[in-house]
Amino acid sequence: MKINSNKKARFTLVEIMIVVAIIGLLAAIAIPNFIKARQVSQKNACIANMKQIDGAVNTWALEQNKVNTDPVVTDEVFGPALYIKTEPKCPAGGTYNYLPVGTPEGHVNCTLSDDEGHTLP
Repeated sequence: MKINSNKKARFTLVEIMIVVAIIGLLAAIAIPNFIKARQVSQKNACIANMKQIDGAVNTWALEQNKVNTDPVVTDEVFGPALYIKTEPKCPAGGTYNYLPVGTPEGHVNCTLSDDEGHTLP
């Protein structure tokens, strides 16, 4: 004799709510860490850009016999056949300011240096 049963395996509302709560908890933990990791990687990329620009400006200044008070001429540093092919941009949205050749802190700084820590070491 066979018993007919219309019961099907289903999730209850409580089980679904528990799964949604666990996913929400994991998202609440993961999203701030993702944002922080993104900011750190943008800062590191900005510092790497500034190091590259600083090295190119040093080379340009030596080859062009520039003195300590000469301003950096970006048209002579950035270009297809020059020291850096294209001018790097700050990935966090800052802009680069070029300092005179003999500046001890380097030849470039980022506008986000105070707020975000985009400074050359």
